[in-house]
Amino acid sequence: MDPSPKFSISRWLRSKTGLAFIAFLAIAAFFLITEHKAHLFGVLPYALLLLSLLLFLFMRRWQDGRNPHDSRQPEDGK
Repeated sequence: MDPSPKFSISRWLRSKTGLAFIAFLAIAAFFLITEHKAHLFGVLPYALLLLSLLLFLFMRRWQDGRNPHDSRQPEDGK
């Protein structure tokens, strides 16, 4: 007789305790998603406005093929 039975996650998930735990996690996930979705959609217009401004600034930086981080000096034709 083996005094220390091996733990099996699949067997534990099918037990009454495991099924109750899975049901609790599903209910908690449902309420977390539904409650936080309202906050996410409320901030979304401001986030899109900020992202468009950042995109404009970054695209303007590299306008006309100039890179401000380019350390090469222009050639004088010598």
